[in-house]
Amino acid sequence: MQVISTYRNARISAFKAREVSREIQGLPVSSALDICAFSPKKAAVLIAKTLKSAVANAENNNDLRVEKLVVKEATIGEGPTFKRFQPKARGSAGPILKRTSHIRIVLTDEIEIKTRASKKAQKKKTTAKKPAASKAKKEPETAAPAVETPEAPKSE
Repeated sequence: MQVISTYRNARISAFKAREVSREIQGLPVSSALDICAFSPKKAAVLIAKTLKSAVANAENNNDLRVEKLVVKEATIGEGPTFKRFQPKARGSAGPILKRTSHIRIVLTDEIEIKTRASKKAQKKKTTAKKPAASKAKKEPETAAPAVETPEAPKSE
């Protein structure tokens, strides 16, 4: 079952918020909340707020368990832009665009939770496979056969 939560008119540009949303897609909810908690970006706070809302929707409205929830989709769309003006030299004015965005998070319990293996674990797996493969190979044959040289006669 899918659960959707939307934060409309968030006061951050969609470009800045997408950077954080890409990191949490496909992760379990607990990992996604950890990433948002330790990210220094403003967008992480807004996305965490939306993610917590989606979890609350899943628990209360659909009776789903939080441990089985996965972030299926985290999309950031552009919202309305506030247009303001900054006074410039000689009586002119320059435009200021205050961008907003819509944050939409979809959680599901239908996707199996996959954990990402660390780089050290991946290296161990690859090195463990190499020795087993080398045992299966036959001993390498020498390219040139050994040639016996006659020994010099011994003088008595």
